[in-house]
Amino acid sequence: MQRTERTGRLVLLLAETPLAAIVANTFLSKFPEAVILREAPEPKSDVLKRRRRLIGTTAALSQAAAGLLVRARRRGHRRRIDEICRIHDFDADWLSVAERASDVRDVASVNSDACVSALREIDPECVVVYGTRLLGTALLGAIEAPFINYHAGLTPMYRGQHPGYWALAYGDAAHAGVTVHLIDRGVDTGDVLAQARVPLHRRRDTLATFQWVQMAYGLPLLVGAAEQALRGKLTPRKAPTALPSANHLPPRLGTYVANGLRAGVW
Repeated sequence: MQRTERTGRLVLLLAETPLAAIVANTFLSKFPEAVILREAPEPKSDVLKRRRRLIGTTAALSQAAAGLLVRARRRGHRRRIDEICRIHDFDADWLSVAERASDVRDVASVNSDACVSALREIDPECVVVYGTRLLGTALLGAIEAPFINYHAGLTPMYRGQHPGYWALAYGDAAHAGVTVHLIDRGVDTGDVLAQARVPLHRRRDTLATFQWVQMAYGLPLLVGAAEQALRGKLTPRKAPTALPSANHLPPRLGTYVANGLRAGVW
């Protein structure tokens, strides 16, 4: 990618996942001096405990079982993901990030005191967020800079997790897409900076690969929003209020199997 003149300090606040590595490598090709704060993966046991508190033990275990069923097809998913990376020239390797970046800092959680202190020390003009835990009040209030998030769904209808999957499962492919938005204290409720619809194909892709397809559409929007923020030219707008707003969670086992058999969405 052609490099853009650096116009301000940029922080990438990322989860330690392959998709987040794509974000990091893409941004570093344009903003080589960006600082990366990388959040460690949340332990599966903590995820299960949190979901048990939120929706109850039975539902949380059912979600976990659906996740195991998705991962059972890992070999097919790997081939499709490799194909998507070749087509779009994605680099999902954190080793490439280490070679490119001048400053990568690991934090246990984005809401930890260490992460808050790091943001205050760097004092960036823009923070780009991808794949992390929800940002807490202390972090959002630590600096005076926009926090910009990439969400693999069209807000407000498809907030939360696996929005592309849910759009297809509801027979609403026209509203499968991506949103780049400012972060507020809600779940994917901040003012919209850019949106795009994404053609998702249930025959070629599944819950495990939808977000890789969506990345090709959302990543250019995320880069563009960061460039605008560094130039002080962000133009946020409210999400359409005429549309319903829903926060989605991962499917439970029965729902996942039913959607697969009924609509061919797996």
